[in-house]
Amino acid sequence: MRQARADEYAEFAMARAGHLYRSACLLTAGDTHLAEDLVQETLGRIYVRWGRVSRVGNPAGYAQTVLTRAFLAHQRRRSSTERATDAVPDRAADGGDLSLRLTLLQALARLPAKDRAVVVLRYWEDRSVEETADAMNASSAAVRTRCTRALGRLRELLGEDLGEYATR
Repeated sequence: MRQARADEYAEFAMARAGHLYRSACLLTAGDTHLAEDLVQETLGRIYVRWGRVSRVGNPAGYAQTVLTRAFLAHQRRRSSTERATDAVPDRAADGGDLSLRLTLLQALARLPAKDRAVVVLRYWEDRSVEETADAMNASSAAVRTRCTRALGRLRELLGEDLGEYATR
């Protein structure tokens, strides 16, 4: 029984790790090291509770919620001695418009953590307002307000014509 549950968890973790990592990279505005740490923390928390999580109707959604909450908790406890950097690590380009990707990551990095989480959950993860509110332990009204403010801030940072970025 334990082996079957462990195998089920391993299959889930292998299937979802890539998606969790991409979401974590967006949440952390491109900090790949922190993204890896958040994914490991998320998978560790899910492993401990896998008996209950596996019975949930949507374990992938639960994993995204755990990831988001781990990110927000990290942002709250961040040491004042740490300094964020805007240097992007050297890595091979994996297709797409690299300058667009960097522009968007820089704009996301300039948003407060909760605003960034709202944008990622609503527009990258394509979650509803209610699902986003549940993942962030906030009300639907707070999510709508944060979303409006975050998109307004992104418009300020990227210019009024956001459609230019969407058509690339």
